[in-house]
Amino acid sequence: MTERFGSWGRILRVDLTRGTTRVEEHDDETYRRLPGGRSLIARVLLSEVPQGADPLGPENRLVFAPGVLTGAPLSGASRHSVGARSPLTGGFGEAEVGGFWGAELKRAGWDGIIVEGASASPVYLWIKDEAVEIRDATHLWGLEVIDTEERLKTETGERLARVCEIGPAGENLVLVAGVMSDMKDIAGRCGLGAVMGSKKLKAIIVKGSKSVPIADLVTVKRVGRWVADTLDEKHWMFHNYGTGMGLDGYTLVGGFGVRNYEGGQFEHAAAISAETLVENGMRIKMEACWACSVRCKKVVKLEEPYRIDPKYGGPEFESLGALGSLCGIGDLAAISKANERCNALGLDTISTGSTIAWAMDLRRHGILPDANFDGVPAEFGSAAALLAGVEAIAARRGLGNILADGSARAAKQLGGSEYLTTVKGLEIAMHDPRQRTEYGRTVRTSYMTSPTGGDHMHTNTTSGGAKNVIGMCLFLAYDDARLLEIVNAVTGWGLTPEEYNQIAERGLTLARLFNVREGFGTTDDGLPPQVLKPHVSGPLSRVALDPDALRAQVLAYYTAHGWGEDGVPLPATLERLGLETYALPT
Repeated sequence: MTERFGSWGRILRVDLTRGTTRVEEHDDETYRRLPGGRSLIARVLLSEVPQGADPLGPENRLVFAPGVLTGAPLSGASRHSVGARSPLTGGFGEAEVGGFWGAELKRAGWDGIIVEGASASPVYLWIKDEAVEIRDATHLWGLEVIDTEERLKTETGERLARVCEIGPAGENLVLVAGVMSDMKDIAGRCGLGAVMGSKKLKAIIVKGSKSVPIADLVTVKRVGRWVADTLDEKHWMFHNYGTGMGLDGYTLVGGFGVRNYEGGQFEHAAAISAETLVENGMRIKMEACWACSVRCKKVVKLEEPYRIDPKYGGPEFESLGALGSLCGIGDLAAISKANERCNALGLDTISTGSTIAWAMDLRRHGILPDANFDGVPAEFGSAAALLAGVEAIAARRGLGNILADGSARAAKQLGGSEYLTTVKGLEIAMHDPRQRTEYGRTVRTSYMTSPTGGDHMHTNTTSGGAKNVIGMCLFLAYDDARLLEIVNAVTGWGLTPEEYNQIAERGLTLARLFNVREGFGTTDDGLPPQVLKPHVSGPLSRVALDPDALRAQVLAYYTAHGWGEDGVPLPATLERLGLETYALPT
């Protein structure tokens, strides 16, 4: 048998309806073409999930997909993706997350997990290397994230095991619920926590004892030393502050989401920045993901006016925006508390904050004049409303029960669709697409053409899509040439630049095919009216986005990826990528 590197050739299949597990083997050539991440997710969804299947039904698949680099001893090699048909959007659902869980799964000898069916009662999955058990989790149902994790580590006797789990939001089938890992890292987007909840799968706890096999460990160590030696030059800001730096400057160019994207300068931007977290002593340290020397993850601790548990980490850029400026809130302690509660309950901070901001806007415009959370008026600038809104959404209580389905679905009941900030049903991230910068153009394209909707990870590009599939962090300063060197050093594949780019193309193309099959088309590749308007004040108050120019941008994207004007991948593209078997019926 030929020795393989970077992977094990083993995927864990779990059938929760039957309560069984089995091993699915895959050869190295297949893995070389579709090496994890989005590629694995899209292949499974296209092949195994019937068209129009209920996202919260047993026919949906929940896929945990590390990349070929995940678990390698290298800075940035910590990422994995979680995917399913999204209950929030009905389309391709995927969320990326770092931390340690994905690397631990690889170290246990698995290249991924595919979960099907649904259990009649709560269960959790216990994986220790090749040994796999489905265990009762009735006693864990209803627990928040820290309590779940602590009990699982006690039950298994493995304090160093890694846990991914859902909180009460996922159990309550909240469509903006995510899948938590290690209490502070979340695969947040697309409502995948609700899919996990629908399957009555509370958690997956993993302990591995293997080292991922590496073809050229000398090169991998050399690259690792380069990251450490150039830390001040390449990653100083991330290392010292994490994301969310320089928000006062960013708001001046119109780059930050403000009050449900009405735009304009946010007067409290500097007060909620990462620098202020350091200066006021709320951030007590920085932590790292697996094997990473950059250490860019904030840890916040506070006793007054709110008690904030440092085990839940701290707010990153997207959370500072969604729970802060988007809701008109400049109280950094309240934002940090809301971030902590989202992590404890298992909520996506982006969609949660955006949906609360949208409700605040509806109250402001008289569409929902009595909007409140447990009696607290849903008004811009109200920290009390933000914190009450997070709890109400997670519990599906009062107005929170409607908002738990996300703003696009809520608008069908409440009105106010003209104030939505969603693409394909997913709330856009916190970079304002109207900013007149080159990055603004990148953001516009990402929001419009990402397979999941209003996503900010730029995995709609060849470079970003490749990082998604191989399991590499977006923030590490590796260019494509160095990433190709890393992939070949880990796997021994000897990929050419063209073959490396095709890895990303296949993932994007398969995800596009799934969306087309589920009824998404060119009209879904656009921006919502709320962000086409000029800002209410500031340098962009006389600048509106041109729908015709946006349409031309989308068509150029289709052409670049070998898709027709209808956004459907052309037969020649499928043939070039070796994806003919996935062609949709004509």
